[in-house]
Amino acid sequence: MADRYRANYALLPILEQLGPDGDGLDVPWATFAGDRTSEHEFTVPVDATTDAYVELQAYKVGTYGHEILLNGEPLTGFDVPPAEGWQYWMDAVSGGELRKGENTLRIRRDASEDDSFAVGNVVVHWKEPVG
Repeated sequence: MADRYRANYALLPILEQLGPDGDGLDVPWATFAGDRTSEHEFTVPVDATTDAYVELQAYKVGTYGHEILLNGEPLTGFDVPPAEGWQYWMDAVSGGELRKGENTLRIRRDASEDDSFAVGNVVVHWKEPVG
């Protein structure tokens, strides 16, 4: 295991609205995406990442059950909890979910609920060994 680490991150401007239809929110800056956002790619330059987490800007989330998908797999716990207005949430990523090279992230709406919300920016953080 490395003795020294540096922080690294990927900024993903999602800017999409999720919901049963495009009329749920007045967010002209967000593209309506339905039940899941587009798949956004980012690159991790090393194999052995540690202490990874995701930060997400969400607007007007009404219910629990929406998920953050990293490389097609949902993160554990409640990923996007309900709140009025803009909120900034953080969710931990276990060590095996980030991989060297291309990674993907998307947000999936719980389609069993009649909830509309918007996603702003998402930041994926991790530590990587140096030297």
